[in-house]
Amino acid sequence: MEKKTVLITGCRGGIGRDTAVRLALRGHHVIATVHREESVDELKAYAKSQGVSLDVFKLDILEASERKKVQDLKVDVLVNNAAIGESGPLLEVPMERVRSNFETNLFGTMELTRQVLSMMMKRDSGRVIFISSIAGRLPMSFWGPYSMTKFSLSAAASILRDELKLITRNVFVSVVEPGTYHTGFNQRVMATRYAWLNESSFFHGVIEKYRKNEEANFKMLERKSTVSIVNKIVESVESKKPRLRYSAPWWQALFVGIARAFGR
Repeated sequence: MEKKTVLITGCRGGIGRDTAVRLALRGHHVIATVHREESVDELKAYAKSQGVSLDVFKLDILEASERKKVQDLKVDVLVNNAAIGESGPLLEVPMERVRSNFETNLFGTMELTRQVLSMMMKRDSGRVIFISSIAGRLPMSFWGPYSMTKFSLSAAASILRDELKLITRNVFVSVVEPGTYHTGFNQRVMATRYAWLNESSFFHGVIEKYRKNEEANFKMLERKSTVSIVNKIVESVESKKPRLRYSAPWWQALFVGIARAFGR
């Protein structure tokens, strides 16, 4: 198996951190970036406890000066994992929160992608992987801002892949769509709505009932281990001919496919 230099954003925890460790265990050179400086030493210590060494540095994908940190790196694979989430009724979510979600999940991600992808094109070698979400194929009530950004990201991956096919057979683009995993991310996204949602909301009378149902659904659906989705990311990194789309858990991906076939 060819060993590659893999740059991953958003590695403080969850899927990003688990992917970084798994790829390092498989012999790849992993550059794992985090959003905050205090997370650098934490991630290095965690990697050491898992028996691997990662190159770790702070990378805020929204800052042009920070994105310049990667311009001298020879990156074989870029895994765009950094993301935030906003939730709440789309009628009422403050627009600055919607814009902030798009700035990180779409615009910042695309800025970094274009920079790294341009270097790949000059070498005529490399691949870009977008970590989207099943919520980017089947929209979720009260998760409008997040779902919209992931719809956009999945579309960007498909468009880039088709465009690049016209000029190269050696640079690939894929999208990985995780379902529900218990990393704490879903709970943080759910909590964002309660920072501003109050008695003036049109939805005030139903939100408590919806909250209880939503929490119960996630408790039932969330996978405790990230192994299945990390396997898909590893496959997209190492495959000689990576597919456009990878999803896990398989049964959640199957449900999404059936729902969309019936017009959702």
